[in-house]
Amino acid sequence: MPKQNKHKKIFQSRWRLLLPILRFFGLFLILGLAGGASLFLFLLKDMPRPEKFTESEIAQSTKIYDREGVTLLYEIAGEEKRTLVPLSQISPLLGQAVVAAEDQSFYQHQGIDLTAIGRAILADLRIKKLAQGASTISQQLIRNYFLTANKTLKRKTREAVLTLEMERRYSKEQILEWYLNLVPFGSNIYGAEAASQTFFNKPANDLSLPQAATMAALVKSPSLLWPYGPNKDGLMARKDYVLNQMVKLGYITEEQSQAAKDEIVTFAPIANIIKAPHFVMLVKDYLTQKYGEEFLDTAGLKVFTTLDIKMQTAAEKEITNYSKGLSQYKANNAALVALNPKNGQVLAMVGSKDYFGESYPAKCTAGFNCSFDPQVNVAISPRQPGSAFKPIIYAAAFEMGYSPNTILQDTLTEFNPNCPSDGSAKKDRYGLDCYHPHNYDGYFVGPISIRSALAQSRNVPAVKTLQFVGVSNAITKAQEMGITTLTDPSRYGLALVLGGGEVKLLELAAAYGIFATEGIKTMPNFVLRIEDSKGNILEEAKINSLRVISSQTSREINSILSDNTARTPMFGANSSLYLADYANEVAVKTGTTQDNRDAWTMGYTPNIVVGVWVGNNNNVSMTQSSVMVSSPLWRNFMLRVLPTLPREPLKI
Repeated sequence: MPKQNKHKKIFQSRWRLLLPILRFFGLFLILGLAGGASLFLFLLKDMPRPEKFTESEIAQSTKIYDREGVTLLYEIAGEEKRTLVPLSQISPLLGQAVVAAEDQSFYQHQGIDLTAIGRAILADLRIKKLAQGASTISQQLIRNYFLTANKTLKRKTREAVLTLEMERRYSKEQILEWYLNLVPFGSNIYGAEAASQTFFNKPANDLSLPQAATMAALVKSPSLLWPYGPNKDGLMARKDYVLNQMVKLGYITEEQSQAAKDEIVTFAPIANIIKAPHFVMLVKDYLTQKYGEEFLDTAGLKVFTTLDIKMQTAAEKEITNYSKGLSQYKANNAALVALNPKNGQVLAMVGSKDYFGESYPAKCTAGFNCSFDPQVNVAISPRQPGSAFKPIIYAAAFEMGYSPNTILQDTLTEFNPNCPSDGSAKKDRYGLDCYHPHNYDGYFVGPISIRSALAQSRNVPAVKTLQFVGVSNAITKAQEMGITTLTDPSRYGLALVLGGGEVKLLELAAAYGIFATEGIKTMPNFVLRIEDSKGNILEEAKINSLRVISSQTSREINSILSDNTARTPMFGANSSLYLADYANEVAVKTGTTQDNRDAWTMGYTPNIVVGVWVGNNNNVSMTQSSVMVSSPLWRNFMLRVLPTLPREPLKI
């Protein structure tokens, strides 16, 4: 047989033996590829798309600001406290610090850093456990926003694919912006802006180098390195590491790094997360009723209030300082409101001397009836106003024909016709109270003009004036002037003019504002504008004004309440009610309830109304009246804010 045929037969024989094996491996390869593809498709099933970043709404907290939109007063947040800002409004130092700390090859890789992965694998092999991470900023972003932290094959596959696709679609700047807005900083604080405001009480754009490095250091382990926790030293050590890495990357110099290390990083008090707390809670209640709590938690509304933060700060300081001496009068609390009478805007509100309860008596936590309760907003709580209610009654009388020159008799008078006229009885024959009021000084002066009677706050002429007006008519006028608490006329008698009916400090201040504006009522308001997360205006304040008393009546009240000479026989020529430098601009009235339980001072100019209350939450009596207890506080605040306001004489 030819040699060639012999080799051919041997090849055919071997091929017949190899063919089944090749077919088996071919089938195995096909099945393997198909299985791998199926597994890959399964792992990617229902995978989110990277463009979701631009399509969906990221949860943001609702922010409540002062009137300038500069000072953040409070955030209404659900599980995530966040404020979205563009990269241009985040300090470049923070972006550089985060890159240095989390992903030094961020601007070189395409989403996945193979070198870092290899380095992490070798490190894990050395210590024989999974400890090292190699996730890029892009991978962290995908994981935090779309996926979970579970180390499963499905999650890792999805993470890699989404990361590569995101890097293909979007710029590094866009990815860094998303990352800095979404990264957690501990507790419920997410994103650079919320973290900067919380930790340093400033916008993210104003971060210093050590502050930026500290925030970048916190990203690695927010819980372990929490600034208000026990491991602050660990946070500072990590901050120094970040600064070293920034030097290596050329972001800062060695000198800048050392200066940042030497600078002590201080954090804003975590407890002081609410500014103007009683005012803010009033605004929050309004928002909740109108928009719903769930919507507020995530909608990212911006609420611009009427609050003047400088005036609010002044009010808080004055009350804090003044309250230190209240114990000499056996008084334990104070409240203050200030508003603009021309538009009703609330400029300042302090509902108690200490919202956070640092001076809250220990026994009160056990449920005792307390003289000071920090959570109660006295500015909107009904309290008896004493003689501070008299101007409303006299205004009603002027509308019905009385004038400041009307003469009344300040004499002992029994107003219950069934009682002896000499005031010798407490009850009439029907068991009803006799009523023969006395004046504060214990004297009766006989014939007196209404000007002098109101200026000196004499009680008997005031009760006679209410008798002329009629209790029902007086309540109607009070309601027209914005007082909402006097709802049942049958409850009140002639003692109403002496403060026998409860009113709210805020509403009484607004009523005094009517005198300041020559009879025009504008209800108190505390929101200027509300915007959604895109800047669309949802709500904007509109001034709704209504004339409720004549300009003549207002001018007559202004003339009396600003007349220091008419006031002098009762209060003295240089009392705390007299502001010599503003003599023709300021009107004021005090009010003290029975047994000195409440002390009020209400004063105004054409540009501001300020109402002050001092007392005890549980109605325990004080040792002095309003001119001693509340008027000095009112005076201190007025002298602090009047120089900041336009000067304008009262219309008299």
